[in-house]
Amino acid sequence: MKQTLLELMRMSRICRMVLATCLGSFILVIFYFQIMRRNSFVAEGCCGKGSRNALEELYSPTQTEFTAAALLHQSRRERVSEACRAHSASSRQRRVLTPADLRHLLVDETHRLIYCYVPKVACTNWKRVMMVLSGEGKYADPMQIPPSEAHVPANLRALSQYSIGEINRRLKGYLKFLFVREPFERLVSAYRNKFTLRYNTSFHRRYGTKIVRRYRQNATEEALRSGADVAFREFAEYLTDPATQREGPLNEHWQTVHSLCHPCLIHYDLVGKYETLEEDANTVLQLAGVDDSVRFPSYSKSTRTTDQMAAMFFRNVSARQQQQLYQLYKMDFLMFNYSTPSYLKLE
Repeated sequence: MKQTLLELMRMSRICRMVLATCLGSFILVIFYFQIMRRNSFVAEGCCGKGSRNALEELYSPTQTEFTAAALLHQSRRERVSEACRAHSASSRQRRVLTPADLRHLLVDETHRLIYCYVPKVACTNWKRVMMVLSGEGKYADPMQIPPSEAHVPANLRALSQYSIGEINRRLKGYLKFLFVREPFERLVSAYRNKFTLRYNTSFHRRYGTKIVRRYRQNATEEALRSGADVAFREFAEYLTDPATQREGPLNEHWQTVHSLCHPCLIHYDLVGKYETLEEDANTVLQLAGVDDSVRFPSYSKSTRTTDQMAAMFFRNVSARQQQQLYQLYKMDFLMFNYSTPSYLKLE
């Protein structure tokens, strides 16, 4: 009788252990599926349409609409790589990226995008779009964002604000893009905007007065005080003066693209062009899966600086200064496949 009772107690203990094991396994299964559902939701939220992110869709397109874009941007990437290899072979300088080099790279965590902004290449509108994409619903329409607000540094996070490990992970896993423009059209556009418009008094005082003082003979007191009537020829002389180079980096509005975005050190996945702005911007938005909800703002073509306008401004620049300017911006011409302007007086 006692033996039977012990057997029953042993079996009861085994049953409780089996029941506990089964219950624990059941709880683990439920916990697993909850995690999977949560991860699936996050993946869909970060990558827009479908389960693939923008980087995957660019390099291995599953939608036919991206095939032509993938080929186009592959050829542009190859052109950049060729120019970088040639520059590396002819230069003894070797350098690594510093946080200061990454200040122009803006991050959208939601859609895993990194955009290097280049002034005078639709950067105001791109900053507006990035604010919409990364604003967590704060903004819906890019054009509702005032231009002044788009340029407030605190409204967008720069890659330089991350730790080294976070920077490396994002450079490897996010789609990196920039937009470029014919170098001398961009230069003339910067001159027109910063030196010929009356409201840009801060540029007149900071740069205009210095340029007038250095390069204008018999300058009037008013010109020395205001710096508001800088000629393009004087601006060109300022840019090519060795003293300017010794003062430090050029202002971002006329700094070279390869010095702002470092395409020989950062592998950009997509190189958009100002000349094909609408098509290339739509490609970025489609890859991010937001083209149904976000539109890149249209721009006025009536006021933009053209090749003919650039040629007109270069007429009063000496052949020597034209050659020096071309050498200054030569890497941008080569890297982004822009032809040498026919109006230049090059020997």
